[in-house]
Amino acid sequence: MIKVVKIGGNVLDDEAALKRFCRDFAALEGRKVLVHGGGALASKMQEKLGQEPVKIQGRRVTDPETLQTVTMVYSGWCNKQLVSLLQKEGCNAIGLSGCDGNVITASRRPPLEMDGKAVDFGAVGDVRKESVNAPFLEALLSQGLVPVLSPINHDGAGNLLNTNADTVAASVAAALGGELWTCFEKDGVLSDINNPKSVIPQLTEASFIGLKENGAIADGMLPKLENAFRALRQGAKKAVILNAACLLEGKGTVISL
Repeated sequence: MIKVVKIGGNVLDDEAALKRFCRDFAALEGRKVLVHGGGALASKMQEKLGQEPVKIQGRRVTDPETLQTVTMVYSGWCNKQLVSLLQKEGCNAIGLSGCDGNVITASRRPPLEMDGKAVDFGAVGDVRKESVNAPFLEALLSQGLVPVLSPINHDGAGNLLNTNADTVAASVAAALGGELWTCFEKDGVLSDINNPKSVIPQLTEASFIGLKENGAIADGMLPKLENAFRALRQGAKKAVILNAACLLEGKGTVISL
């Protein structure tokens, strides 16, 4: 079974945690794909460049300047840093953005109706299961290569688009019929954001809706969970949200429909 592992959160901004994750990922048995974000690093870079990061329900609004910045951070520094650390651990990784090998195409998201008004996310791309070039990924895997995918994709018409990394990982897991492992700095989905021990061992879609409505689950956790459920509906065999430090244990919040 192919494991599609998504790494994000503050792990990418923590040198020790990132090195441990790469060591564990390299030791993870079987065929695997790594999808990474880098939102915390991108926001810091935006601030250094005098840009104000704007997010709506955990998703970044991407104007032309922001697109340049996130492309530099995601497909540049984050991607190549991960590849180099994995190579150090004996994992033959190959870093790709969506336009490389036409591995992932995206369609620009139209303005969405939110809270009674239209919201334009800018150069943000929506990715679906069908957007993923699964045969290309499977060909790389058959050669013993480990794809490392950044969330910068393209529309096939010469335009780059920024996609939420959780969406990319979910689409890849569904396209490959694999497992989706979403890693970040917490031990799983928390019922109380202020209590790190309040991990929910198993979360159904019905329970998620209730926790979302009462505000227990919000912000960046929303796209993680929404995409986990979507991946399962579209063919992924398993979905779990866990601490990056527990990758080899596989212990966290198991997501089920």
